Amino acid sequence: MHRWVDAAHKLLVRGEAAVLVTIARVEGSAPREAGTHLLVTREHVWETIGGGHLEWRAMEVARQLLRQYGQQGARHVERFALGPSLGQCCGGAVTLAFEVLTLADLAWVSALHKRLAAGEASLRSVAFGAPGADAAASAQQGGPVVLTELDAREPLAHPHTLTRDADDAACAFWQANDGWLWLSERLAPSDFHIVLFGAGHVGQALVQVLSTLPCRVTWADERTETFPETAPLNTVIESTDTPEALVAEAPPGAYFLVMTHNHALDQRLCEEIFKRNDFAYFGLIGSMTKRRQFEHRLRERGVAPERFEQMICPIGVAGITGKAPATIAIAVAAQLLRVREQQMRQSAPAGAAAPSHDAGASA
Repeated sequence: MHRWVDAAHKLLVRGEAAVLVTIARVEGSAPREAGTHLLVTREHVWETIGGGHLEWRAMEVARQLLRQYGQQGARHVERFALGPSLGQCCGGAVTLAFEVLTLADLAWVSALHKRLAAGEASLRSVAFGAPGADAAASAQQGGPVVLTELDAREPLAHPHTLTRDADDAACAFWQANDGWLWLSERLAPSDFHIVLFGAGHVGQALVQVLSTLPCRVTWADERTETFPETAPLNTVIESTDTPEALVAEAPPGAYFLVMTHNHALDQRLCEEIFKRNDFAYFGLIGSMTKRRQFEHRLRERGVAPERFEQMICPIGVAGITGKAPATIAIAVAAQLLRVREQQMRQSAPAGAAAPSHDAGASA
């Protein structure tokens, strides 16, 4: 999920310039990973590169660039040590790439926006010119941003270590043989796909929590009137009389959550989910009593008992016992993230370093 793309598209369509800040390189410990973005205008900010003094300095630099180059565009690269001078103790350093986006960038931003909405990946390549060039010269030397169609599963082919961030982006900052600096990143729709059945109180609370996470949500219910008028950007509403059909349509590796108003429908959905062997997560809201009842009914319907361990019921991380919808939603979202991170570690190439989160968010 790339909220900065949606925001940049809306801004440029109405003729408002913005600065895209990208963490191009991370050395040591840092609040966020390479490939993380921050979008800055004169008055507003989207996304975060970790908060704290680093983000404040990035916003300051971005707005200075806007004041100087908001009509013509500019590119700038700056390295920040995360030490006492920034009031941070991460101990590492980050290189930030600044791009002033103007109406001249609308074409590639629109194309990227369209491709992501269609579930397609792209390679975005930006030249920053020779080291030491001023911001305006860097944009003039570098030329337009290059956007290339890319298979969502294809890694970047650069001789540099890539860091995969939570938004499923791979980012490389490198120097070509001619001395020019380049930023290349793979931007793909998130493969963290959640299929949520049920638009009751818990479902609505969960969708709000998930709206802040790098995932895609398919939200299904038979009752049209239960859905809000508008859904979060990462959520598609499916008001359907046959929600069971959505189980078969979900991509491999989907995360299924069943929490409808109807136990009979819950059971039918469970049966459909158990017909698949490629889901990443399957959670059913309910108590241990409900679990035992469903295991008995599903066994009678031909589901092998050894499959039941794949069904999580009750749902949510252990130790949280509150029954309020928001409490349940947070517990379930935490469980989804735990499963997601476990699977990402298992699927990481041999020898690849997992993203480090020891720095946490900056204060």
